[in-house]
Amino acid sequence: MRMHNADESCGTAQAAKVLGDWWNVLVLREIARGRVRFDALASEIGLSRKVLTERLGRLVTQGVLHRSLYQRRPVRYEYLLTEAGAALLPLLVAMQEWGDRWMLGDGSVTATASADGAEHTRVHALTGTRLPDGLDLPGAGGEELPLVSPDAAATVVFAYPGTGVAWEEQIPGADGCTQENRLFRDAWPDFRRAGVDVRGLSTQLVDEQADFARAEAIPFPLLSDASHRLAAALRLPTFRGAGRLRHKRVIVVVDAGRTVRHVLFPVVDIPRAVTESLHLAARCARTA
Repeated sequence: MRMHNADESCGTAQAAKVLGDWWNVLVLREIARGRVRFDALASEIGLSRKVLTERLGRLVTQGVLHRSLYQRRPVRYEYLLTEAGAALLPLLVAMQEWGDRWMLGDGSVTATASADGAEHTRVHALTGTRLPDGLDLPGAGGEELPLVSPDAAATVVFAYPGTGVAWEEQIPGADGCTQENRLFRDAWPDFRRAGVDVRGLSTQLVDEQADFARAEAIPFPLLSDASHRLAAALRLPTFRGAGRLRHKRVIVVVDAGRTVRHVLFPVVDIPRAVTESLHLAARCARTA
């Protein structure tokens, strides 16, 4: 459909050319989740091969995706996000947060979730799935670090809203982030004796996390998901606090093969959840 001439200089209209199409949004959602090959996309979305071919070609032409050859006979491509495509991830996560809050929820801002809600179902569906490759995120020192430790039999990843913020007591379920980090810090020797590594995760900036890690002597990496790569890849639930999309508190136990073995969500009793994650991860490590 031809756009009105006024749309030619409108950034919103130009973005709508990409995100205004239902199938384009779902294709990008699945590619962000690591489903980068044609058959995997067609199977997950339930789209005809003809329509999927058309949408992929359009997204490549628009500079959002690029094709990468992974097989010559027959010729097969993977569809990967370009820099412009990766820059759309915060928009996808914001769309998910809006849908969770206004379409699937009652419109209230909360950092937790009910056991019968869509977020609970989506997060617990991660159990048994393998994490996408290449999920390296910036650590507190600025270096890219793997989400799953390459040297441990199991890794515990705990996502939290943010530390050192005054607004957290105003939003149900948001407070307790400093306490959670301290509890994981104090239990760190027990995790290491069990062959388990720990990763803390928030959407805070690297320098914010670095200041907190130094002040609290945090011995494990704190990873920044400010770009929302992980939130998009795992469809993690978020909420908006102090003008920023933030992770709701969730803990996942991942084995050395990058398969999610256990999920704790929602996390209401933080001390109990830390203890439970240690027991689950230690058991996972023993059976590795």
